Amino acid sequence: MNDERKIKSSFSAYTISLSIFFIFHSPFFILHSLFSTFHFNMKRLSLFILTFILHSTLCILHSNAQSFDDYFVNKTLRLDYTFSGTATEQHIAVDELCQTDGWYGKRQNLADVPIEGNGQVIVRVHNKDKVIYRNSFSTLFQEWQSYDEAKEKARSFENVFIVPMPKDTVDVTLQLMDNRRQVVASLTHVVVPTDILIRHLAVKGTTPYDVLQKAENPDKCINIAFVAEGYKDTEMPTFIADAQEAIDALFQHEPFKSLRSRFNIVAVKSTSVDSGTSEPAKDIWLNTALHSNFDTFYSSRYLTTLHLKDLHNILAGIPYEHIIVLVNSDRYGGGGILNSYNLSTTHHQYYRQVVVHEFGHSFAGLADEYAYENEQIPMYPHDIEPWEKNITTLVDFNGKWENKIDEKAWKTKEGTWSPNSEAWNHDNGKPQLKASKKSKKSKKAITNDEQIGLYEGAGYSLTGVYRACPDCRMRTNQNPEFCPACRKALTDLINFYTE
Repeated sequence: MNDERKIKSSFSAYTISLSIFFIFHSPFFILHSLFSTFHFNMKRLSLFILTFILHSTLCILHSNAQSFDDYFVNKTLRLDYTFSGTATEQHIAVDELCQTDGWYGKRQNLADVPIEGNGQVIVRVHNKDKVIYRNSFSTLFQEWQSYDEAKEKARSFENVFIVPMPKDTVDVTLQLMDNRRQVVASLTHVVVPTDILIRHLAVKGTTPYDVLQKAENPDKCINIAFVAEGYKDTEMPTFIADAQEAIDALFQHEPFKSLRSRFNIVAVKSTSVDSGTSEPAKDIWLNTALHSNFDTFYSSRYLTTLHLKDLHNILAGIPYEHIIVLVNSDRYGGGGILNSYNLSTTHHQYYRQVVVHEFGHSFAGLADEYAYENEQIPMYPHDIEPWEKNITTLVDFNGKWENKIDEKAWKTKEGTWSPNSEAWNHDNGKPQLKASKKSKKSKKAITNDEQIGLYEGAGYSLTGVYRACPDCRMRTNQNPEFCPACRKALTDLINFYTE
């Protein structure tokens, strides 16, 4: 064997040893040892150094990347809580833990949230700070705290959150934030996956359901479940037709239309004894699957359910993460809560508009863009930037729709944002585009994209809170589309879940 072959043979043996050895030594020590052992030319040395650097970089990146399979199994852990308190107090208590086969939420970006929400559920490695899962939410309890009733008495609310089932013991933290984005209540408890008291659900089958749309990639998709409320067994064909109409309405809107292949959709046939929903103001109380009702917080059109455990029991074992409850009623109303549910009545003339609007709330945390003459609920303090992506107080406008605005028209000479831009006419607080020479000649309608700017009046407040366009699906039933700010927020969210 000649010297060159000896060098190659020795080099191969040394490289194998190096792959095991390099983790425990600095790169400089390894290179020094290698150079002392072999006297090869600088070209070979340079090639080895480059290979080593690339190998080390890949190892570091791999060690920092968090894989679903590193910490979780393909099951769902359901966390049931009771939130209670008054306008100034918040208490969190664990109610029950449940599990079902299959996990249908995100499998990437596990420790990140694209939306801050009014609360978060955080899963950490036991007795360590390492976050392995996080999600955000809003709740009816937190909304109730802003009403006068909360100043007079205490109430409790059911809340249910789903996370992937951990392989080992974890610490789960629940945080509630106020409208100043400060944590006001927190609870941390230990979950042991082998705990015999974690209830197993759907062991004898699931609620019947139809698959209405299959995602192109089931491993990277968004799972939506339509749930029947107030439909008798004989009315299930009507429910399926209503669900299909909602799908048609949703995917007529961008960006859902362009990204439709990323959604998996089922329709869950939960039957009710009575047809319709309860209407307390009319003293109508019905026996329905979810015990939903109008007049939530004494607001006639506000349709919700307080029975979240019933809702998730119905969904046990079914592929879902985002929930749209279809209510068999011809009365106008609905409600949507971030990462909780969306309720919409199905037989009102504005059904299609409302179900899409409410999904904007429950799926993406989009804010209402309308305002009240007499704002009863100071939802957004003017000195705090809202976490919602489609409204701003201009306290911290970065990362919203500022890069879509014509700065010449919407900034002062000093470079600050100016909602009262000279490019726009304002008539009783309702801004309208000035007619330019080009627009006077053109008969085409001015689009939302052309009008994007800063319009005062959003988030229930006539002043101090701004939206991106004169109109939007999150403002009125008449506007046929989401504004550019909402489309950007929705696109970013869909990409976060699926890319």
